[in-house]
Amino acid sequence: MSYQLIDGKGIAAKIRLELKEEVDYLIQQGITPGLVVILVGNHPASESYVKGKIKASAEVGIDSQLIRLPAEITETELLARIVALNEDPSVDGILVQLPLPDHIDADRVIQTIDPKKDVDGFTPINMGNLVIGQEAFIPCTPAGIMELFKRYEIDVAGKHAVVIGRSNIVGKPISLLLQQANATVTMCHSRTRDLLKFTQQADIIIAAVGREHMLTSDYIKPGAVVIDVGINRNAEGKLVGDVKFDEVAPLTKAITPVPKGVGPMTIAMLMANTVLAAKRR
Repeated sequence: MSYQLIDGKGIAAKIRLELKEEVDYLIQQGITPGLVVILVGNHPASESYVKGKIKASAEVGIDSQLIRLPAEITETELLARIVALNEDPSVDGILVQLPLPDHIDADRVIQTIDPKKDVDGFTPINMGNLVIGQEAFIPCTPAGIMELFKRYEIDVAGKHAVVIGRSNIVGKPISLLLQQANATVTMCHSRTRDLLKFTQQADIIIAAVGREHMLTSDYIKPGAVVIDVGINRNAEGKLVGDVKFDEVAPLTKAITPVPKGVGPMTIAMLMANTVLAAKRR
């Protein structure tokens, strides 16, 4: 079976070009979208993610600012910085890069961000609005997945979608978005018994577990669409997904690679949310 490779990197580049046109227009109207990224400590993976976000912001024309804070900063001091940014009219989006040091309560930090500036879509207000189908900032990775379906004309209505992983960042919100698009959704996770039973029935599989190559050809129904959200570093230091690509891809109708699949779309959707926040301002 021949399969379609879903080029997240290419689609993300197109989205950035589209957003640049919107930002150019906003700037002509006297509105420059502003994004602030807060990085606490020097977590190596976070450094890489933040670098990509700042680079994309510059490409789109968003005025981005990186605030580096020491790992020893107190929770009270960090919350005070966020409150100040909430009140700054030049800031449309606030992103606190996760994970945070153990002595800081990440939930409390997220809840402090003004929902109108929560371009990650993680605050309870935005999550709650997503649940009931109201206007919200959508978490960037799930938004990116749905955009890939749209751009590749993959109709999810009436399809059986299996989501593997129940995180607040990916699993839960993508299950809601798929339901709103009229898919029938099964949620699977680490305690699911007989995962094969579910995935072998799936028209669409979203793998978002963070376990290297846990999804092999045995799990796939021929002709399924497979979206690999996992980012794992193998023994050789190479980035690989949750899906054993070379083995699974020939069975699929369409599949995302790792890297250059979902990852670039996550950053593109962050840019889109920031531009949307500026428009709402």
